[in-house]
Amino acid sequence: MLGMRKITAALGLLISFAVELVAANWAVLRIVLRPRLALRPGILAYRTELRTDLAKTWLANMITLTPGTLTLFVSDDRRTLYIHTLDIDDTSKIADSIRRAFESKLLELEK
Repeated sequence: MLGMRKITAALGLLISFAVELVAANWAVLRIVLRPRLALRPGILAYRTELRTDLAKTWLANMITLTPGTLTLFVSDDRRTLYIHTLDIDDTSKIADSIRRAFESKLLELEK
């Protein structure tokens, strides 16, 4: 049963990543096509609860592959990711999106 739970969690992560990828592409397209760019780019410090380096690497890469975000640096204690975002209007919304879409599913895979 443990194997089936991991497969289900991995599929959930893959689906969530695909949904976030499409949504981010759409959001960036809307920004680019807007006549006036009203962006506030910035850097967000995101503290992760992931334990393994592999899971943290997956998280950092998924963030980077999503348009509009880029993982710049991982802190020395490997608990905080520094993420550049195209529009840092609401940091809690960005962090919640990362936690919901990626980190929660990676935590399931770590179990």
